[in-house]
Amino acid sequence: MAKNTVAAYGADLRAFFRFLARSAPLLSEEVGREEVQLFFLHCHQRRISARSNARRLAALRAFFLFLEKRGVLTGNPLAEIDGPKIGRSLPKVLTVAEVDTLLRPPAQPSPLALRNSAMLHLLYASGLRVSELVSLPVSGCNLNSGHLRILGKGNKERVVPFSATAGERVREYLERGRPLLLKGRPSPMLFCSNRGTAMTRTRFWQIIRQAALAAGITKEISPHMLRHSFATHLLAGGADLRSVQMMLGHTDIATTQIYTHVDGDRLKAVHRRFHPRG
Repeated sequence: MAKNTVAAYGADLRAFFRFLARSAPLLSEEVGREEVQLFFLHCHQRRISARSNARRLAALRAFFLFLEKRGVLTGNPLAEIDGPKIGRSLPKVLTVAEVDTLLRPPAQPSPLALRNSAMLHLLYASGLRVSELVSLPVSGCNLNSGHLRILGKGNKERVVPFSATAGERVREYLERGRPLLLKGRPSPMLFCSNRGTAMTRTRFWQIIRQAALAAGITKEISPHMLRHSFATHLLAGGADLRSVQMMLGHTDIATTQIYTHVDGDRLKAVHRRFHPRG
């Protein structure tokens, strides 16, 4: 599994065992269906979302199946516990006008400003996951052909095109920003910190939120929102679903289909608002 998935499942298991330690110092052999149900009741009381609880349940299922196969447990306490129902919520996106505001060139082209601008442009132009963006090597970005070579989830490789405008921002960063950040230090990564180390997901979350505030965008923004916006704007412009699926790196086209419902939802909202019997 992907490194971030492993980290999330590990955090879910630790949360479960912290709950057990507070409730009763039980051994793993003594954990039963009742303890698991109490844990999820505790999660519900803490307003943990259904999606997060579904992931916690998946982590616990895998863990108890592992214990059962190893002979530690004689039965699986999760065998008859149903997962929470998760509605498919529409992805939150930026409007084209908001994207234009967010991607305005920096007033003061410092090395960090050039880097941040290049990252934002490339993220919107290619629909990358934030983990793919911060781990992108220089060798994975071909400015001449305007393509990125991405190693995505499950170590699956895909080639994603990007716009000429994004290419200009990346080229400017490579020529005027990156050398000043590295100060002669070698690095295979395209985007680096002012210490010469690779960018982190957490730092880029901070960067995009700061950029949104500076642009006057009040809605809660995240790197994934730019990925959602990339897909939604492509489909709204007439792109075919299969091409968008390939660019996003989705294994199942059903995952990509959710973006086709966004414009339909807006049409319904307009109909309800303006139709006399809406």
